[in-house]
Amino acid sequence: MKTISATEFKAKCLALLDEVKQTGEVITILKRGKPTAQLVPPVPRDNAMPQETLIGSVQINGDVVGPVIDASFWEAEGGSNK
Repeated sequence: MKTISATEFKAKCLALLDEVKQTGEVITILKRGKPTAQLVPPVPRDNAMPQETLIGSVQINGDVVGPVIDASFWEAEGGSNK
C-alpha cells in the first residue's frame, strides 16, 4: 500500500486520481505522519441502474391490478365474512 503526505497529495491530486483508477492501488494519505484518508479505486458498475439487470426476468401471470378476492367477501361491500 502506497502512502503519501497530505501536502504532496494536494500538489499531485489529479495525477494521483488517474493513477489509482489505472492501477487499482490504494493510497493512504498522511497528515503529520498519521493516516487521515485513503484514496481507493471506484467500485465497477456495469449498468447505470441496477433495475436494468431485471429486464426480462419477470413473468406476469394474470391480472396484477385487480383485487385478489371477489368484492362480495368484504363487509364494506355488503358481503359476509364466511
